[in-house]
Amino acid sequence: MPMLSGLAALAAGLLMLRWMPGLPPLWWLYLQLVLGLLLLGSRAWRLGLFALGLGWACLSAQWALDDRLAPGLDGQVRWLEGRVVGLPASAEGVVRFELEDIHADRAHLPGRLRLSWHQGPPVLAGERWRLAVSLKRPRGLVNPATFDYEAWLLARRIGATGSVKAGERLQAAEGPVAWREALRQRLLAVDAQGRAGGLAALVLGDGSGLRDADWQLLRDTGTTHLMVISGQHITLFAGVLYGLVALLARFGLWPRRLPWLPWACTLAFAGGLGYGLLAGFEVPVQRACVMLAVVLLWRVRFRHLGVLTPLLAALCVVLLAEPLVVLQPGFWLSFGAVALLVLAFAGRLGAWPWWLTWWRAQWVMGLGLAPLLMALALPISFSGPLANLLAVPWISLLVLPLALLGTLLLGVPLLGEALLWLAGGALELLFLVLAWIALQLPAWIPAQIPFWAWGLGALGALLLIAPAGLPVRALGLALLLPMLFPPLDRPAHGEAEVRVLDVGQGLSVLVRTREHALLYDAGLRRGDFDLGERVVVPTLRGLGVSRLDLMLISHGDADHAGGAMAVGRGLAVKRVLSGEPERLPVVLGAERCSAGEAWRWDGVDFRIWQPPPGGDSNDSSCVLAVQAGGERLLLAGDLSARGEAAWIASGQPLAARWLVAGHHGSRTSSSSFFLRAVAPEKVLISRGHLNAYGHPHPLVVSRIEALPAGLHDTAVEGQLLLQLGRGGEPESEREKSVFWREK
Repeated sequence: MPMLSGLAALAAGLLMLRWMPGLPPLWWLYLQLVLGLLLLGSRAWRLGLFALGLGWACLSAQWALDDRLAPGLDGQVRWLEGRVVGLPASAEGVVRFELEDIHADRAHLPGRLRLSWHQGPPVLAGERWRLAVSLKRPRGLVNPATFDYEAWLLARRIGATGSVKAGERLQAAEGPVAWREALRQRLLAVDAQGRAGGLAALVLGDGSGLRDADWQLLRDTGTTHLMVISGQHITLFAGVLYGLVALLARFGLWPRRLPWLPWACTLAFAGGLGYGLLAGFEVPVQRACVMLAVVLLWRVRFRHLGVLTPLLAALCVVLLAEPLVVLQPGFWLSFGAVALLVLAFAGRLGAWPWWLTWWRAQWVMGLGLAPLLMALALPISFSGPLANLLAVPWISLLVLPLALLGTLLLGVPLLGEALLWLAGGALELLFLVLAWIALQLPAWIPAQIPFWAWGLGALGALLLIAPAGLPVRALGLALLLPMLFPPLDRPAHGEAEVRVLDVGQGLSVLVRTREHALLYDAGLRRGDFDLGERVVVPTLRGLGVSRLDLMLISHGDADHAGGAMAVGRGLAVKRVLSGEPERLPVVLGAERCSAGEAWRWDGVDFRIWQPPPGGDSNDSSCVLAVQAGGERLLLAGDLSARGEAAWIASGQPLAARWLVAGHHGSRTSSSSFFLRAVAPEKVLISRGHLNAYGHPHPLVVSRIEALPAGLHDTAVEGQLLLQLGRGGEPESEREKSVFWREK
């Protein structure tokens, strides 16, 4: 019991890093480590372990933060040399790869960079390059309930990103990573019935060959873990080796001088570790190998300690090796899944039929992981239990063995290719079945809910998967209700909630009243990079918005209209208006906006206007005025000074407290004449950090400051929230305290 409580105290300290709003100074961290060591010899030794865990986690995180690009180099172009690590990904003419062993003249650079090269030459793992790179500090779009790019970069200890402007290869690929690259190229060249990319994901852990539609399908059916090498794949391969030794020993075919159990565990770990090295030994694979090692060691020597001890030991080893894994959803999901299975099956009396055990495991995972998925702002798949019931054995017993055996036998003429052809066909059949399942039961993106509602739901889920004899088990259904049907905050009558989303170099604004929702523009789409799908829809869903009464697309440019199709697929949209409906997909059924159209929702007034025909696309923008509680907001689209002059001449009332500046702060918009007519107290600008256009232009900034008016910028502050009708100040999403986010 002391061992169990000690491991729990150490794990609690290491896990606490995830919720730290900021990191203590270095002198305090070193003092904390010393105090923790001193406490180990006292009755408060558990507190000492907690202090050591938290101190080590914070110190490791601080080292990663210190390795970020210096602010003075942000946006600069520097020549550097480095070696390509991992397997580069290429899509839509863009090569993305990571660089280590970096050297640059007269500059200290981070130890790891993530780079992109538009229309660049092929880049292979293990090569050494000399590159001219436009460097950027780690920075991502900041919106509620969306992917946190900055946390992801820090968890991988990537200290800077950048785009390559020019480069030359200095050295060909060499070493194990070069061998992996050569094997990947061989796999991708095989005829696998269109699924060579999927086989590369299973064999090498390289998911770059899967299409965006494939990943979406996997998310919708809760089967993403099947195509990312994880504990399941490592454990399966190790289990086959363990079972083979056990089978030989049972039939007397194993050498008697060699004890079968230690050898079975040793060979299983060696096989799992070898598979992990083949997959690149990234952090998730390292985590799986550590868990496998601890479980096998427990099987050989420590079974008397129970099942919780190896689970906590594996957790502590993983966190001590890399404390920043707490920023990765996969860490929480993998350990959460194992803990749920332990809870569901430990201590059960009697043996269950295999089919009942398999079915129970799936619904336990589906129900038990739902609160965790909700906390991580990830989609919840209602079809997940059914999809995994079919997909896990299909991948584990058919596709993966064929893929591994085919890869091993690629040197044998025709045989390896034939096995991979069969594996690819089996994988394609699985994707067809998953597509049908996803169509029947699409994934659900839950809304953000109060902590108390989430806590009750999590407790309810645990009660439902607890042993059947627990007296209060039936209460679990009632406790789930607040989580599934939570009370959501809504604006009061006569007020409007306005969110200027952080969509980079584009625009998307959500306006909500008590019972209605309007979206003005939908963000950028460029190739497969669709911010409507990646940011706008998840944000709206996370806020509890499942339908839009109106989607108003100012004009047809990609940075305003690109995400409209994704929004139309992801939410129910009652009506679509645009200044250039002919440039939108026909399926949206967009109508041309009518200048002067006005309406009232829940005590909030809306009015739209559009310049007369004859201007360019920007001056076709349909603009919007929103008034609530005596406060007015103007959304100016991409109007130029010419369009602004026409708006003034129209005689519509323009005086407003809030103005979303036209064309992201371009010098061709926000003229002095227009700004004086509006006389805003606050000007909001939606634009990308270090964008190529130089927005906002210094001239526009000086005009705003001369009013004088306050300036708020999504590139600096993330999503901006204002409560129209309350007279308050805007709230910045970036200002919310988390230690990894740059303010």
